[in-house]
Amino acid sequence: MSRVEAVYMAASTNRYFQAADISPSGIVAFGSGSLVALWNAEASNDPLDRGVYETLPGHEAPVSCVRFKTEDAFWNSRAVHQGHQGSVASLVVHGELIITGASDSTVKVWRIPQNETDSLSEVQTISMRKGFPISLALAELPGTKSLLLAIGSTDRNIHLWTSSEGTFVQAAVLAGHEDWVKCLAFRTPESGSDALILASGSQDANIRLWNIEPFTKATFAPSSGSTSEVTDELLDAFEASLVNLEDSEDGGRQISLKRHILTVKTQQNSQLFSVTFDALLVGHEAGVTSLSWRPQASPSSTPTLLSTSTDSSLILWSPSTVLTSSTDDTTLWINRQRFGDVGGQRLGGFVGGLWVRGGSDAMAWGWNGGWRRWRCRTPESEAGQGPALEEWSEVGAITGHRAPVHSVAWSPGGEYLISASLDQTTRIHGAIPTTASDGSSVLVWHEIARPQVHGYDLISAAFLDPLRFVSIADEKVARVFEAPREFVEIVNNLNIAALDTNEENRPRAAAVPPLGLSNKALTDASAVSEVNGDVDDARTRRRPFEGELAAVTLWPEIEKVFGHGYESIALDVSNNKQYIATACKATSAEHAVVRVYETQTWQPVGMPLAGHNLTVTRIAFSPDDSLILSVSRDRTWRLFERSEDSGYVPVAADKSHGRIIWDCAWAPEGDVFATASRDKTVKIWRRADGEDRRWTAVATIQVKSAATAVAFAPRPADSKSRTLAVGLESGEILLFASPRETPSQWSCTTTVDTRLAHVDQIHRLAWRPTGDHDVQQLASCGEDGTLKLLTVHIADTE
Repeated sequence: MSRVEAVYMAASTNRYFQAADISPSGIVAFGSGSLVALWNAEASNDPLDRGVYETLPGHEAPVSCVRFKTEDAFWNSRAVHQGHQGSVASLVVHGELIITGASDSTVKVWRIPQNETDSLSEVQTISMRKGFPISLALAELPGTKSLLLAIGSTDRNIHLWTSSEGTFVQAAVLAGHEDWVKCLAFRTPESGSDALILASGSQDANIRLWNIEPFTKATFAPSSGSTSEVTDELLDAFEASLVNLEDSEDGGRQISLKRHILTVKTQQNSQLFSVTFDALLVGHEAGVTSLSWRPQASPSSTPTLLSTSTDSSLILWSPSTVLTSSTDDTTLWINRQRFGDVGGQRLGGFVGGLWVRGGSDAMAWGWNGGWRRWRCRTPESEAGQGPALEEWSEVGAITGHRAPVHSVAWSPGGEYLISASLDQTTRIHGAIPTTASDGSSVLVWHEIARPQVHGYDLISAAFLDPLRFVSIADEKVARVFEAPREFVEIVNNLNIAALDTNEENRPRAAAVPPLGLSNKALTDASAVSEVNGDVDDARTRRRPFEGELAAVTLWPEIEKVFGHGYESIALDVSNNKQYIATACKATSAEHAVVRVYETQTWQPVGMPLAGHNLTVTRIAFSPDDSLILSVSRDRTWRLFERSEDSGYVPVAADKSHGRIIWDCAWAPEGDVFATASRDKTVKIWRRADGEDRRWTAVATIQVKSAATAVAFAPRPADSKSRTLAVGLESGEILLFASPRETPSQWSCTTTVDTRLAHVDQIHRLAWRPTGDHDVQQLASCGEDGTLKLLTVHIADTE
């Protein structure tokens, strides 16, 4: 029985501002496609910073909201409830209550049952007469157990509802924003004298702060005067709260300083609360996407608000301790820190942000799904004197593809692996030796380069040598890239691999020209500094941050390979790295050909390999490169053998599968190959010993869903068994074993379920070229957008 454990998971975060949340112990849970990914961001829990350690399946569509209620060591699905007619846009949890807002213009209140076997019970449905509820916030009113629900809507208003005897009733409508109210956050008072603060962020690029406090006569009491004057002022304030805010003559919205009065009724009495506009925070240049209050280290700590925006900036706001007048009722908030990209050149900016490590780390995830993280350091000698003394610096976070990953391949020596995705990027992932708490060295995987950021969806990539790779995209051209000097320095400095190369002859970096698709080499120092900033040796001694990966780690393009008439679909590189074979989308035999090129001059080798009638889905060179195997949508596989005079010539074909053949793979010995098909079978083929030497199916492995990927594990020469990994359309990975001498006998040794593998179609499986006799590493990628690296402990069988 084989044993499997996860080593590395690369997953991006969905483009929803409530798609991530953090638990009290520092576990970050975020939606990644239809999965919920768990990342231990607390240094004390994971000092090695391994990134995502688990993914939770269950949803059938992209996860839009994630909120913690409790924590558990092992997570299981407790309840599944269809709550709305439209997609859920916002979610808030308080005690046993769950409140959801959806695109069906309703907000629903649910109660979590005490018995785990019972389902959620619906308590109340709030219908929004105008607009959609896109943000929610919930808090207890000061000094009471009554709840205040704030609903941000597309009608540009904030709707306040108070709980009265278990039911929410509408209390007030806060006007002022000029666009959708996309995010809300309450700051609970640290002491009885503090007010409850509501922060609201809008697509109008502004943040508004509202104070909510008990409504008493003292609130409006003048320094001197009669009781009648106080009563008149109270009545005036109450009447003003009933007047609707109107647009000004120039079409803009006027700042309203009026007070809104909330009445909360309980069984004993009723209590009044006032809601007043306190501050307008102006600093973002585009819509505000999320707000988060910093956890308070002590009651005297300065309140700090984190805001993110589509202008690619993250701002920390706090009250000014110098400029605020002691006699003024309002508070002056200032921009303490600003992180991100100047000018907002990153497409989409930041989607959401969180505080981690008790408020010492500020994090945000971007439009492309990767996280950026900044860490605060307060000088010990000056600690406790306010936030102005804080020093912030960026540290590493996690990254991942934001679209289906179609290809994963190892470098020739297994030093690192490259992935290609429909998010139009190729990414290189490497294992960085990291010192553990006991002094031992542990390999921790991270993304170390993003060599290609393209204008077309990328389909496949494969290494020619440790510093060159070829990729194909949804275009007719194959492109060849060579590593720049900066990548070589990163790999060598981080001890990922020892690359012995003449660095001085390499370009320093690469850049994509405006309106271009080809990465151009940068050798001139001024050109490099203009794109990548000044050359910094310290940058090559740490892993690149998310903001640097797309700009600093590009590889120069050195060759284009033409030949196909339609978009490329399949690619393979020979084992001796002297040839590549490509295929394109096809609906006729004329284009359903495999073209072979040699990698020195990039000229065609022989004639195109014809025979298929529809698109070739996968190509595989035999271990000695004497044969090329191709499989196709026409349900056939074909073999082409190397000829001394005319390249490769056809030698065998078969049409035994009943549906499309998705993948094929050769056994390391070269005597057996496997084909995986949508007909839910994997067939094992071997050349007969007779005179005709025909290839026949010696085994048919039945699986429970379509087989979409297949790969043989590398085994030592003295091994008595073979190991075959099969990826399914359902996302599971099956491991089969067979005696080496009898490939007709296969037994399933392990099933890697969707919790450890994938939840959608697996596109590619790739075993690491190097490994121990019994311990191998298997990389997989799939339609769910994740890339996973598993360690497989193989039990040798007779």
